[in-house]
Amino acid sequence: MEIKTTKLVIVGDGETAGIAYEYFTHDSPYEVVAFSVEEKYLKKKELFGLPVVPFEELEYVFSPSHHKVFVAISYTQLNRVRTKLYHKVKKKGFACVSYVSSKAFVWKNVEIGENCFIFENNVLQYHVKIGNNVILWSGNHIGHRTTIGDNCYISSHVVISGFCEIGENCFFGVNSCVADHVKIARDCVIGAGAVVLKDTEERKVYIGNPAKPMGKDSLTVFGVQES
Repeated sequence: MEIKTTKLVIVGDGETAGIAYEYFTHDSPYEVVAFSVEEKYLKKKELFGLPVVPFEELEYVFSPSHHKVFVAISYTQLNRVRTKLYHKVKKKGFACVSYVSSKAFVWKNVEIGENCFIFENNVLQYHVKIGNNVILWSGNHIGHRTTIGDNCYISSHVVISGFCEIGENCFFGVNSCVADHVKIARDCVIGAGAVVLKDTEERKVYIGNPAKPMGKDSLTVFGVQES
């Protein structure tokens, strides 16, 4: 049995948090000791037999010097909610950890940032770079020397070919595909099954084969309220 050497608090109490608890518990050196939710959304005191504490009090209940944090939020508001909480966690003095499945293929010179969650059967090839706060659901292929920016969400069975550049805050639907040397601009949504053959424009939603932009921008589609 693997010895758990580091205590971990998961921010969130929904399905993504439950999945994170399962994977961290059974496939990592981290011991999950609690969950945390912003006080206005706090509806339960326990989850999986562990306490759920108000986010506003997190650093007072669990010392940042003895605990790590993972922010387990989905792609709500085109990743804005997860990103906001990630930055708040950092301001509280916590270090954020990443999870990489033992069943993922990650080449030796791949770089992975903080607060990432990389599921099983992902392939990350030679010199891939993954930014902070990125989720790669199961079964994706990230080609050699591709860079994925911060706060992205890649759903299942996505193929991103070699030498691609993915901007911040993007979302990729299942079975979407990006050709070699393509640049995906920030805040783009690539729809399920879309095949992107050329560079994209910011805040666009791309669908079809070959992929073309829709009329509405991505922030409108995802209900993003800009400050």
